[in-house]
Amino acid sequence: MHEDASRSWPPEAQQPHWPDASALSEAARILKSLPPLVSLSDCDALRGRLAAVSRGEAFLFQAGDCAELFAGPRAEPVEEKIRFLADLAAVLKAVSGLPIVTVGRIAGQYAKPRSSPTETRDGQTLPAYRGDAVNSDRFDAAARAPDPRRLLRAYLASARTLREIRDLQAREPAVRRRLGGACFASHEALLLPYEHALVRIDRASGRQYGASGHLLWIGERTRQVPGPHVSFAARVGNPVAVKLGPATASGTIARLVDRLDPRREPGRLTFIARFGAARVRDALPPLIEEALAAGSPATWVCDPMHGNTFVTPEGRKTRQLETICEEVRGFFEVHARLGTVPGGLHLEVSSRNVTECVDAALPVRPADLARRYETACDPRLNHDQVLRLVYATAPLIDAPGWSTPRTWPLAV
Repeated sequence: MHEDASRSWPPEAQQPHWPDASALSEAARILKSLPPLVSLSDCDALRGRLAAVSRGEAFLFQAGDCAELFAGPRAEPVEEKIRFLADLAAVLKAVSGLPIVTVGRIAGQYAKPRSSPTETRDGQTLPAYRGDAVNSDRFDAAARAPDPRRLLRAYLASARTLREIRDLQAREPAVRRRLGGACFASHEALLLPYEHALVRIDRASGRQYGASGHLLWIGERTRQVPGPHVSFAARVGNPVAVKLGPATASGTIARLVDRLDPRREPGRLTFIARFGAARVRDALPPLIEEALAAGSPATWVCDPMHGNTFVTPEGRKTRQLETICEEVRGFFEVHARLGTVPGGLHLEVSSRNVTECVDAALPVRPADLARRYETACDPRLNHDQVLRLVYATAPLIDAPGWSTPRTWPLAV
C-alpha cells in the first residue's frame, strides 16, 4: 500500500513543521512524477557487495559531508569529493588487501535531525537549521521557515551530483578502479514526504525501492521499531542501515532484525555503531551477540564521529582525532574478541584542510577552529586527519582474530 507522501508526521519523528500544507502536497506530487535518482539494479548490486562485507570478504568505506549544501563557497566540488574518496579507498585496499566498497554520504544528505526544534541567538528564537532540503542556515525568520519547495531543489541537486559522479567514473577509469568499481550514494532517510514520494517499483520483480539513494540509513533518534522510519525502511528493497548508540536497549536488535530483515539476507541490513571511545568496548558486544542469537548476517560498521562530539567553551562543536582513533581501535578489538567481522568505517570528512576537529599532531587546537570552520552542521575530519586515520585503520582490517569469523545460524 502506498503511503501519502504529504501527510503530517509527528514532530518526534524529526519532521519539520511545514507551514504550507498545500505546497508540501504539490512538492510531493511533482516528486512522484520524476525519474528515480538511482538505478534500482545498482541498489541490488550494492546489496550483493555488502553481503561480501558481512562475510569478511570486503570492507565498507562510507564517508562524506555531515550535511551537503546546494551551493555556495562552502560546498565542495563533486569531483574533488570523489577523487578524495577514491584516494582513501585505494589506501585501505593497498594496506589491507581487501576489496573496498566505497559509499559516499553524497547526493542526498541534505537533511539533519536536531536535538532541539529551535535555536536561540542574542535573545531571538527561530526554528533550528534542518539541512538545505528544509531551510537555510542563515539566521533570520524568513530563511529558517521550512519551505517544501526545497525538497524539489534537493532532488535536482542530487540528480546533478549523481550525473557528475557517473561522468567522472566514465571519463576516468582509474578513479573508478580506486573506488573499488563504483561510488554508491547514501544518506539518512529522514524527510518522510521526500522518501515516500521517491519510492519506485521494479517492474520485473514487483519490489519497491527507495529511489533517492542506493543505501539509506535510519538515525539514532528515529530507529523506534513501531515508528515511521523503520516502517519505511521495511518497505523498500534497498540495502538499509540503522545507527546505534550506547542507549540501545536489550531486545532492540532482535526487533530491528525481525522488522527489517525477516529473511536474514546477507547485505540487506547494516548496523552503524556510534558509541564513543569510552563506551564501545562494553556497550557493543551485547548487541553483536544479540544479532548472532537472532540469526542475523548484518554488517557491522564503526561511526567513531558522533559519539565523540563535544562543545568548546566558545560554543563550537568539535571532535578530537585521537579519541576518534581510539573508538576505531575499540571497535576492532571487540570483533576480534568475539570472532566476528568489523565490516567498515562511517566518517564525516572534508577533502579540504578545514579546521573543525582538533588533534595533537598537526596540531589543530580549540583556538584554531575559527580559521576554517566551514561545516553546515557537525565537524568533519580534514584531508590530513582522515588520511592519518585511514593509515592507522588499514592494518587492523586484516588482523588475526576474525579471518575465520563466527557465522550466523541458517535463516529462519
